[in-house]
Amino acid sequence: MKKIVLISGISGAGKSTASNMLEDMGYTCIDQYPPELLRDLLDLIKKDDSIRYQKVALTVVLSDLDKFANLLTNSEFNPTLILLDADKDIIINRYKFTRRVHPLVTSNMAATLEEAVEIEKGILRKYKKKNARVLDTTALSVKQLKAVLDKILDYSDFNNLAITFESFGFKNGVPDDADVILDVRMLDNPFYVPELKELTGNDQAVSDYVLNSRLTQRYLKKTIAYLDFMFKTYDNEEKRHLTICVGCTGGQHRSVAVANYLHEYYNGKYMCYIAHREIEE
Repeated sequence: MKKIVLISGISGAGKSTASNMLEDMGYTCIDQYPPELLRDLLDLIKKDDSIRYQKVALTVVLSDLDKFANLLTNSEFNPTLILLDADKDIIINRYKFTRRVHPLVTSNMAATLEEAVEIEKGILRKYKKKNARVLDTTALSVKQLKAVLDKILDYSDFNNLAITFESFGFKNGVPDDADVILDVRMLDNPFYVPELKELTGNDQAVSDYVLNSRLTQRYLKKTIAYLDFMFKTYDNEEKRHLTICVGCTGGQHRSVAVANYLHEYYNGKYMCYIAHREIEE
């Protein structure tokens, strides 16, 4: 079932931080989405079967929240509403520290920062009376906020870690964002097999050639034992994303086949992504 989350609340209470956390959970996050375009977005979400719109989070200005609530009430979606609050003094100090202008001031709905905060507090009180879920971030650390959001959104489909498996060719350099580099240049090379030379690791014949090798099987057994240990350790930490780069000489055959295998092996256990740097999509 497709999910829609509305993130709103007092400006400066942590909406952007919460949105970033949902993005790590696999949500497509859209900031400051205008309510006038919501019907078009809902139609897109209903028609599009790609993974991009399975989980959508909209960061909504509190003054527009009524419009979103009314439109979604009459739709087939049952959105999760997350409202963020914080002490007035904390909000004012945050704005003074960042030197940003409150959105209600820039839109001429308030003349001062204090007035703008009071207006939003008044809107939020109305939702509190309706027993809406309101998170007070005054004393919450980032880690605590993440734990609360994980619980609210029942983030149990995956562990907390997102993993990208990326193939590459050493001849073109190591990817800058690599957290772990796996070297598979010692494996049998399909490049020297005439009927496989022009193919890639995405082709079944090349994949079979690489993965069915006894040497590859030994390599994968040891590598998976290492990755299992590392992923479990990182999963308990605050790091949310790892990039595992698998390299061979040209980045066409062995690295692609092994990266695909590891992606398939861990997909479902973690939120996994696959990329092949040297292969044009």
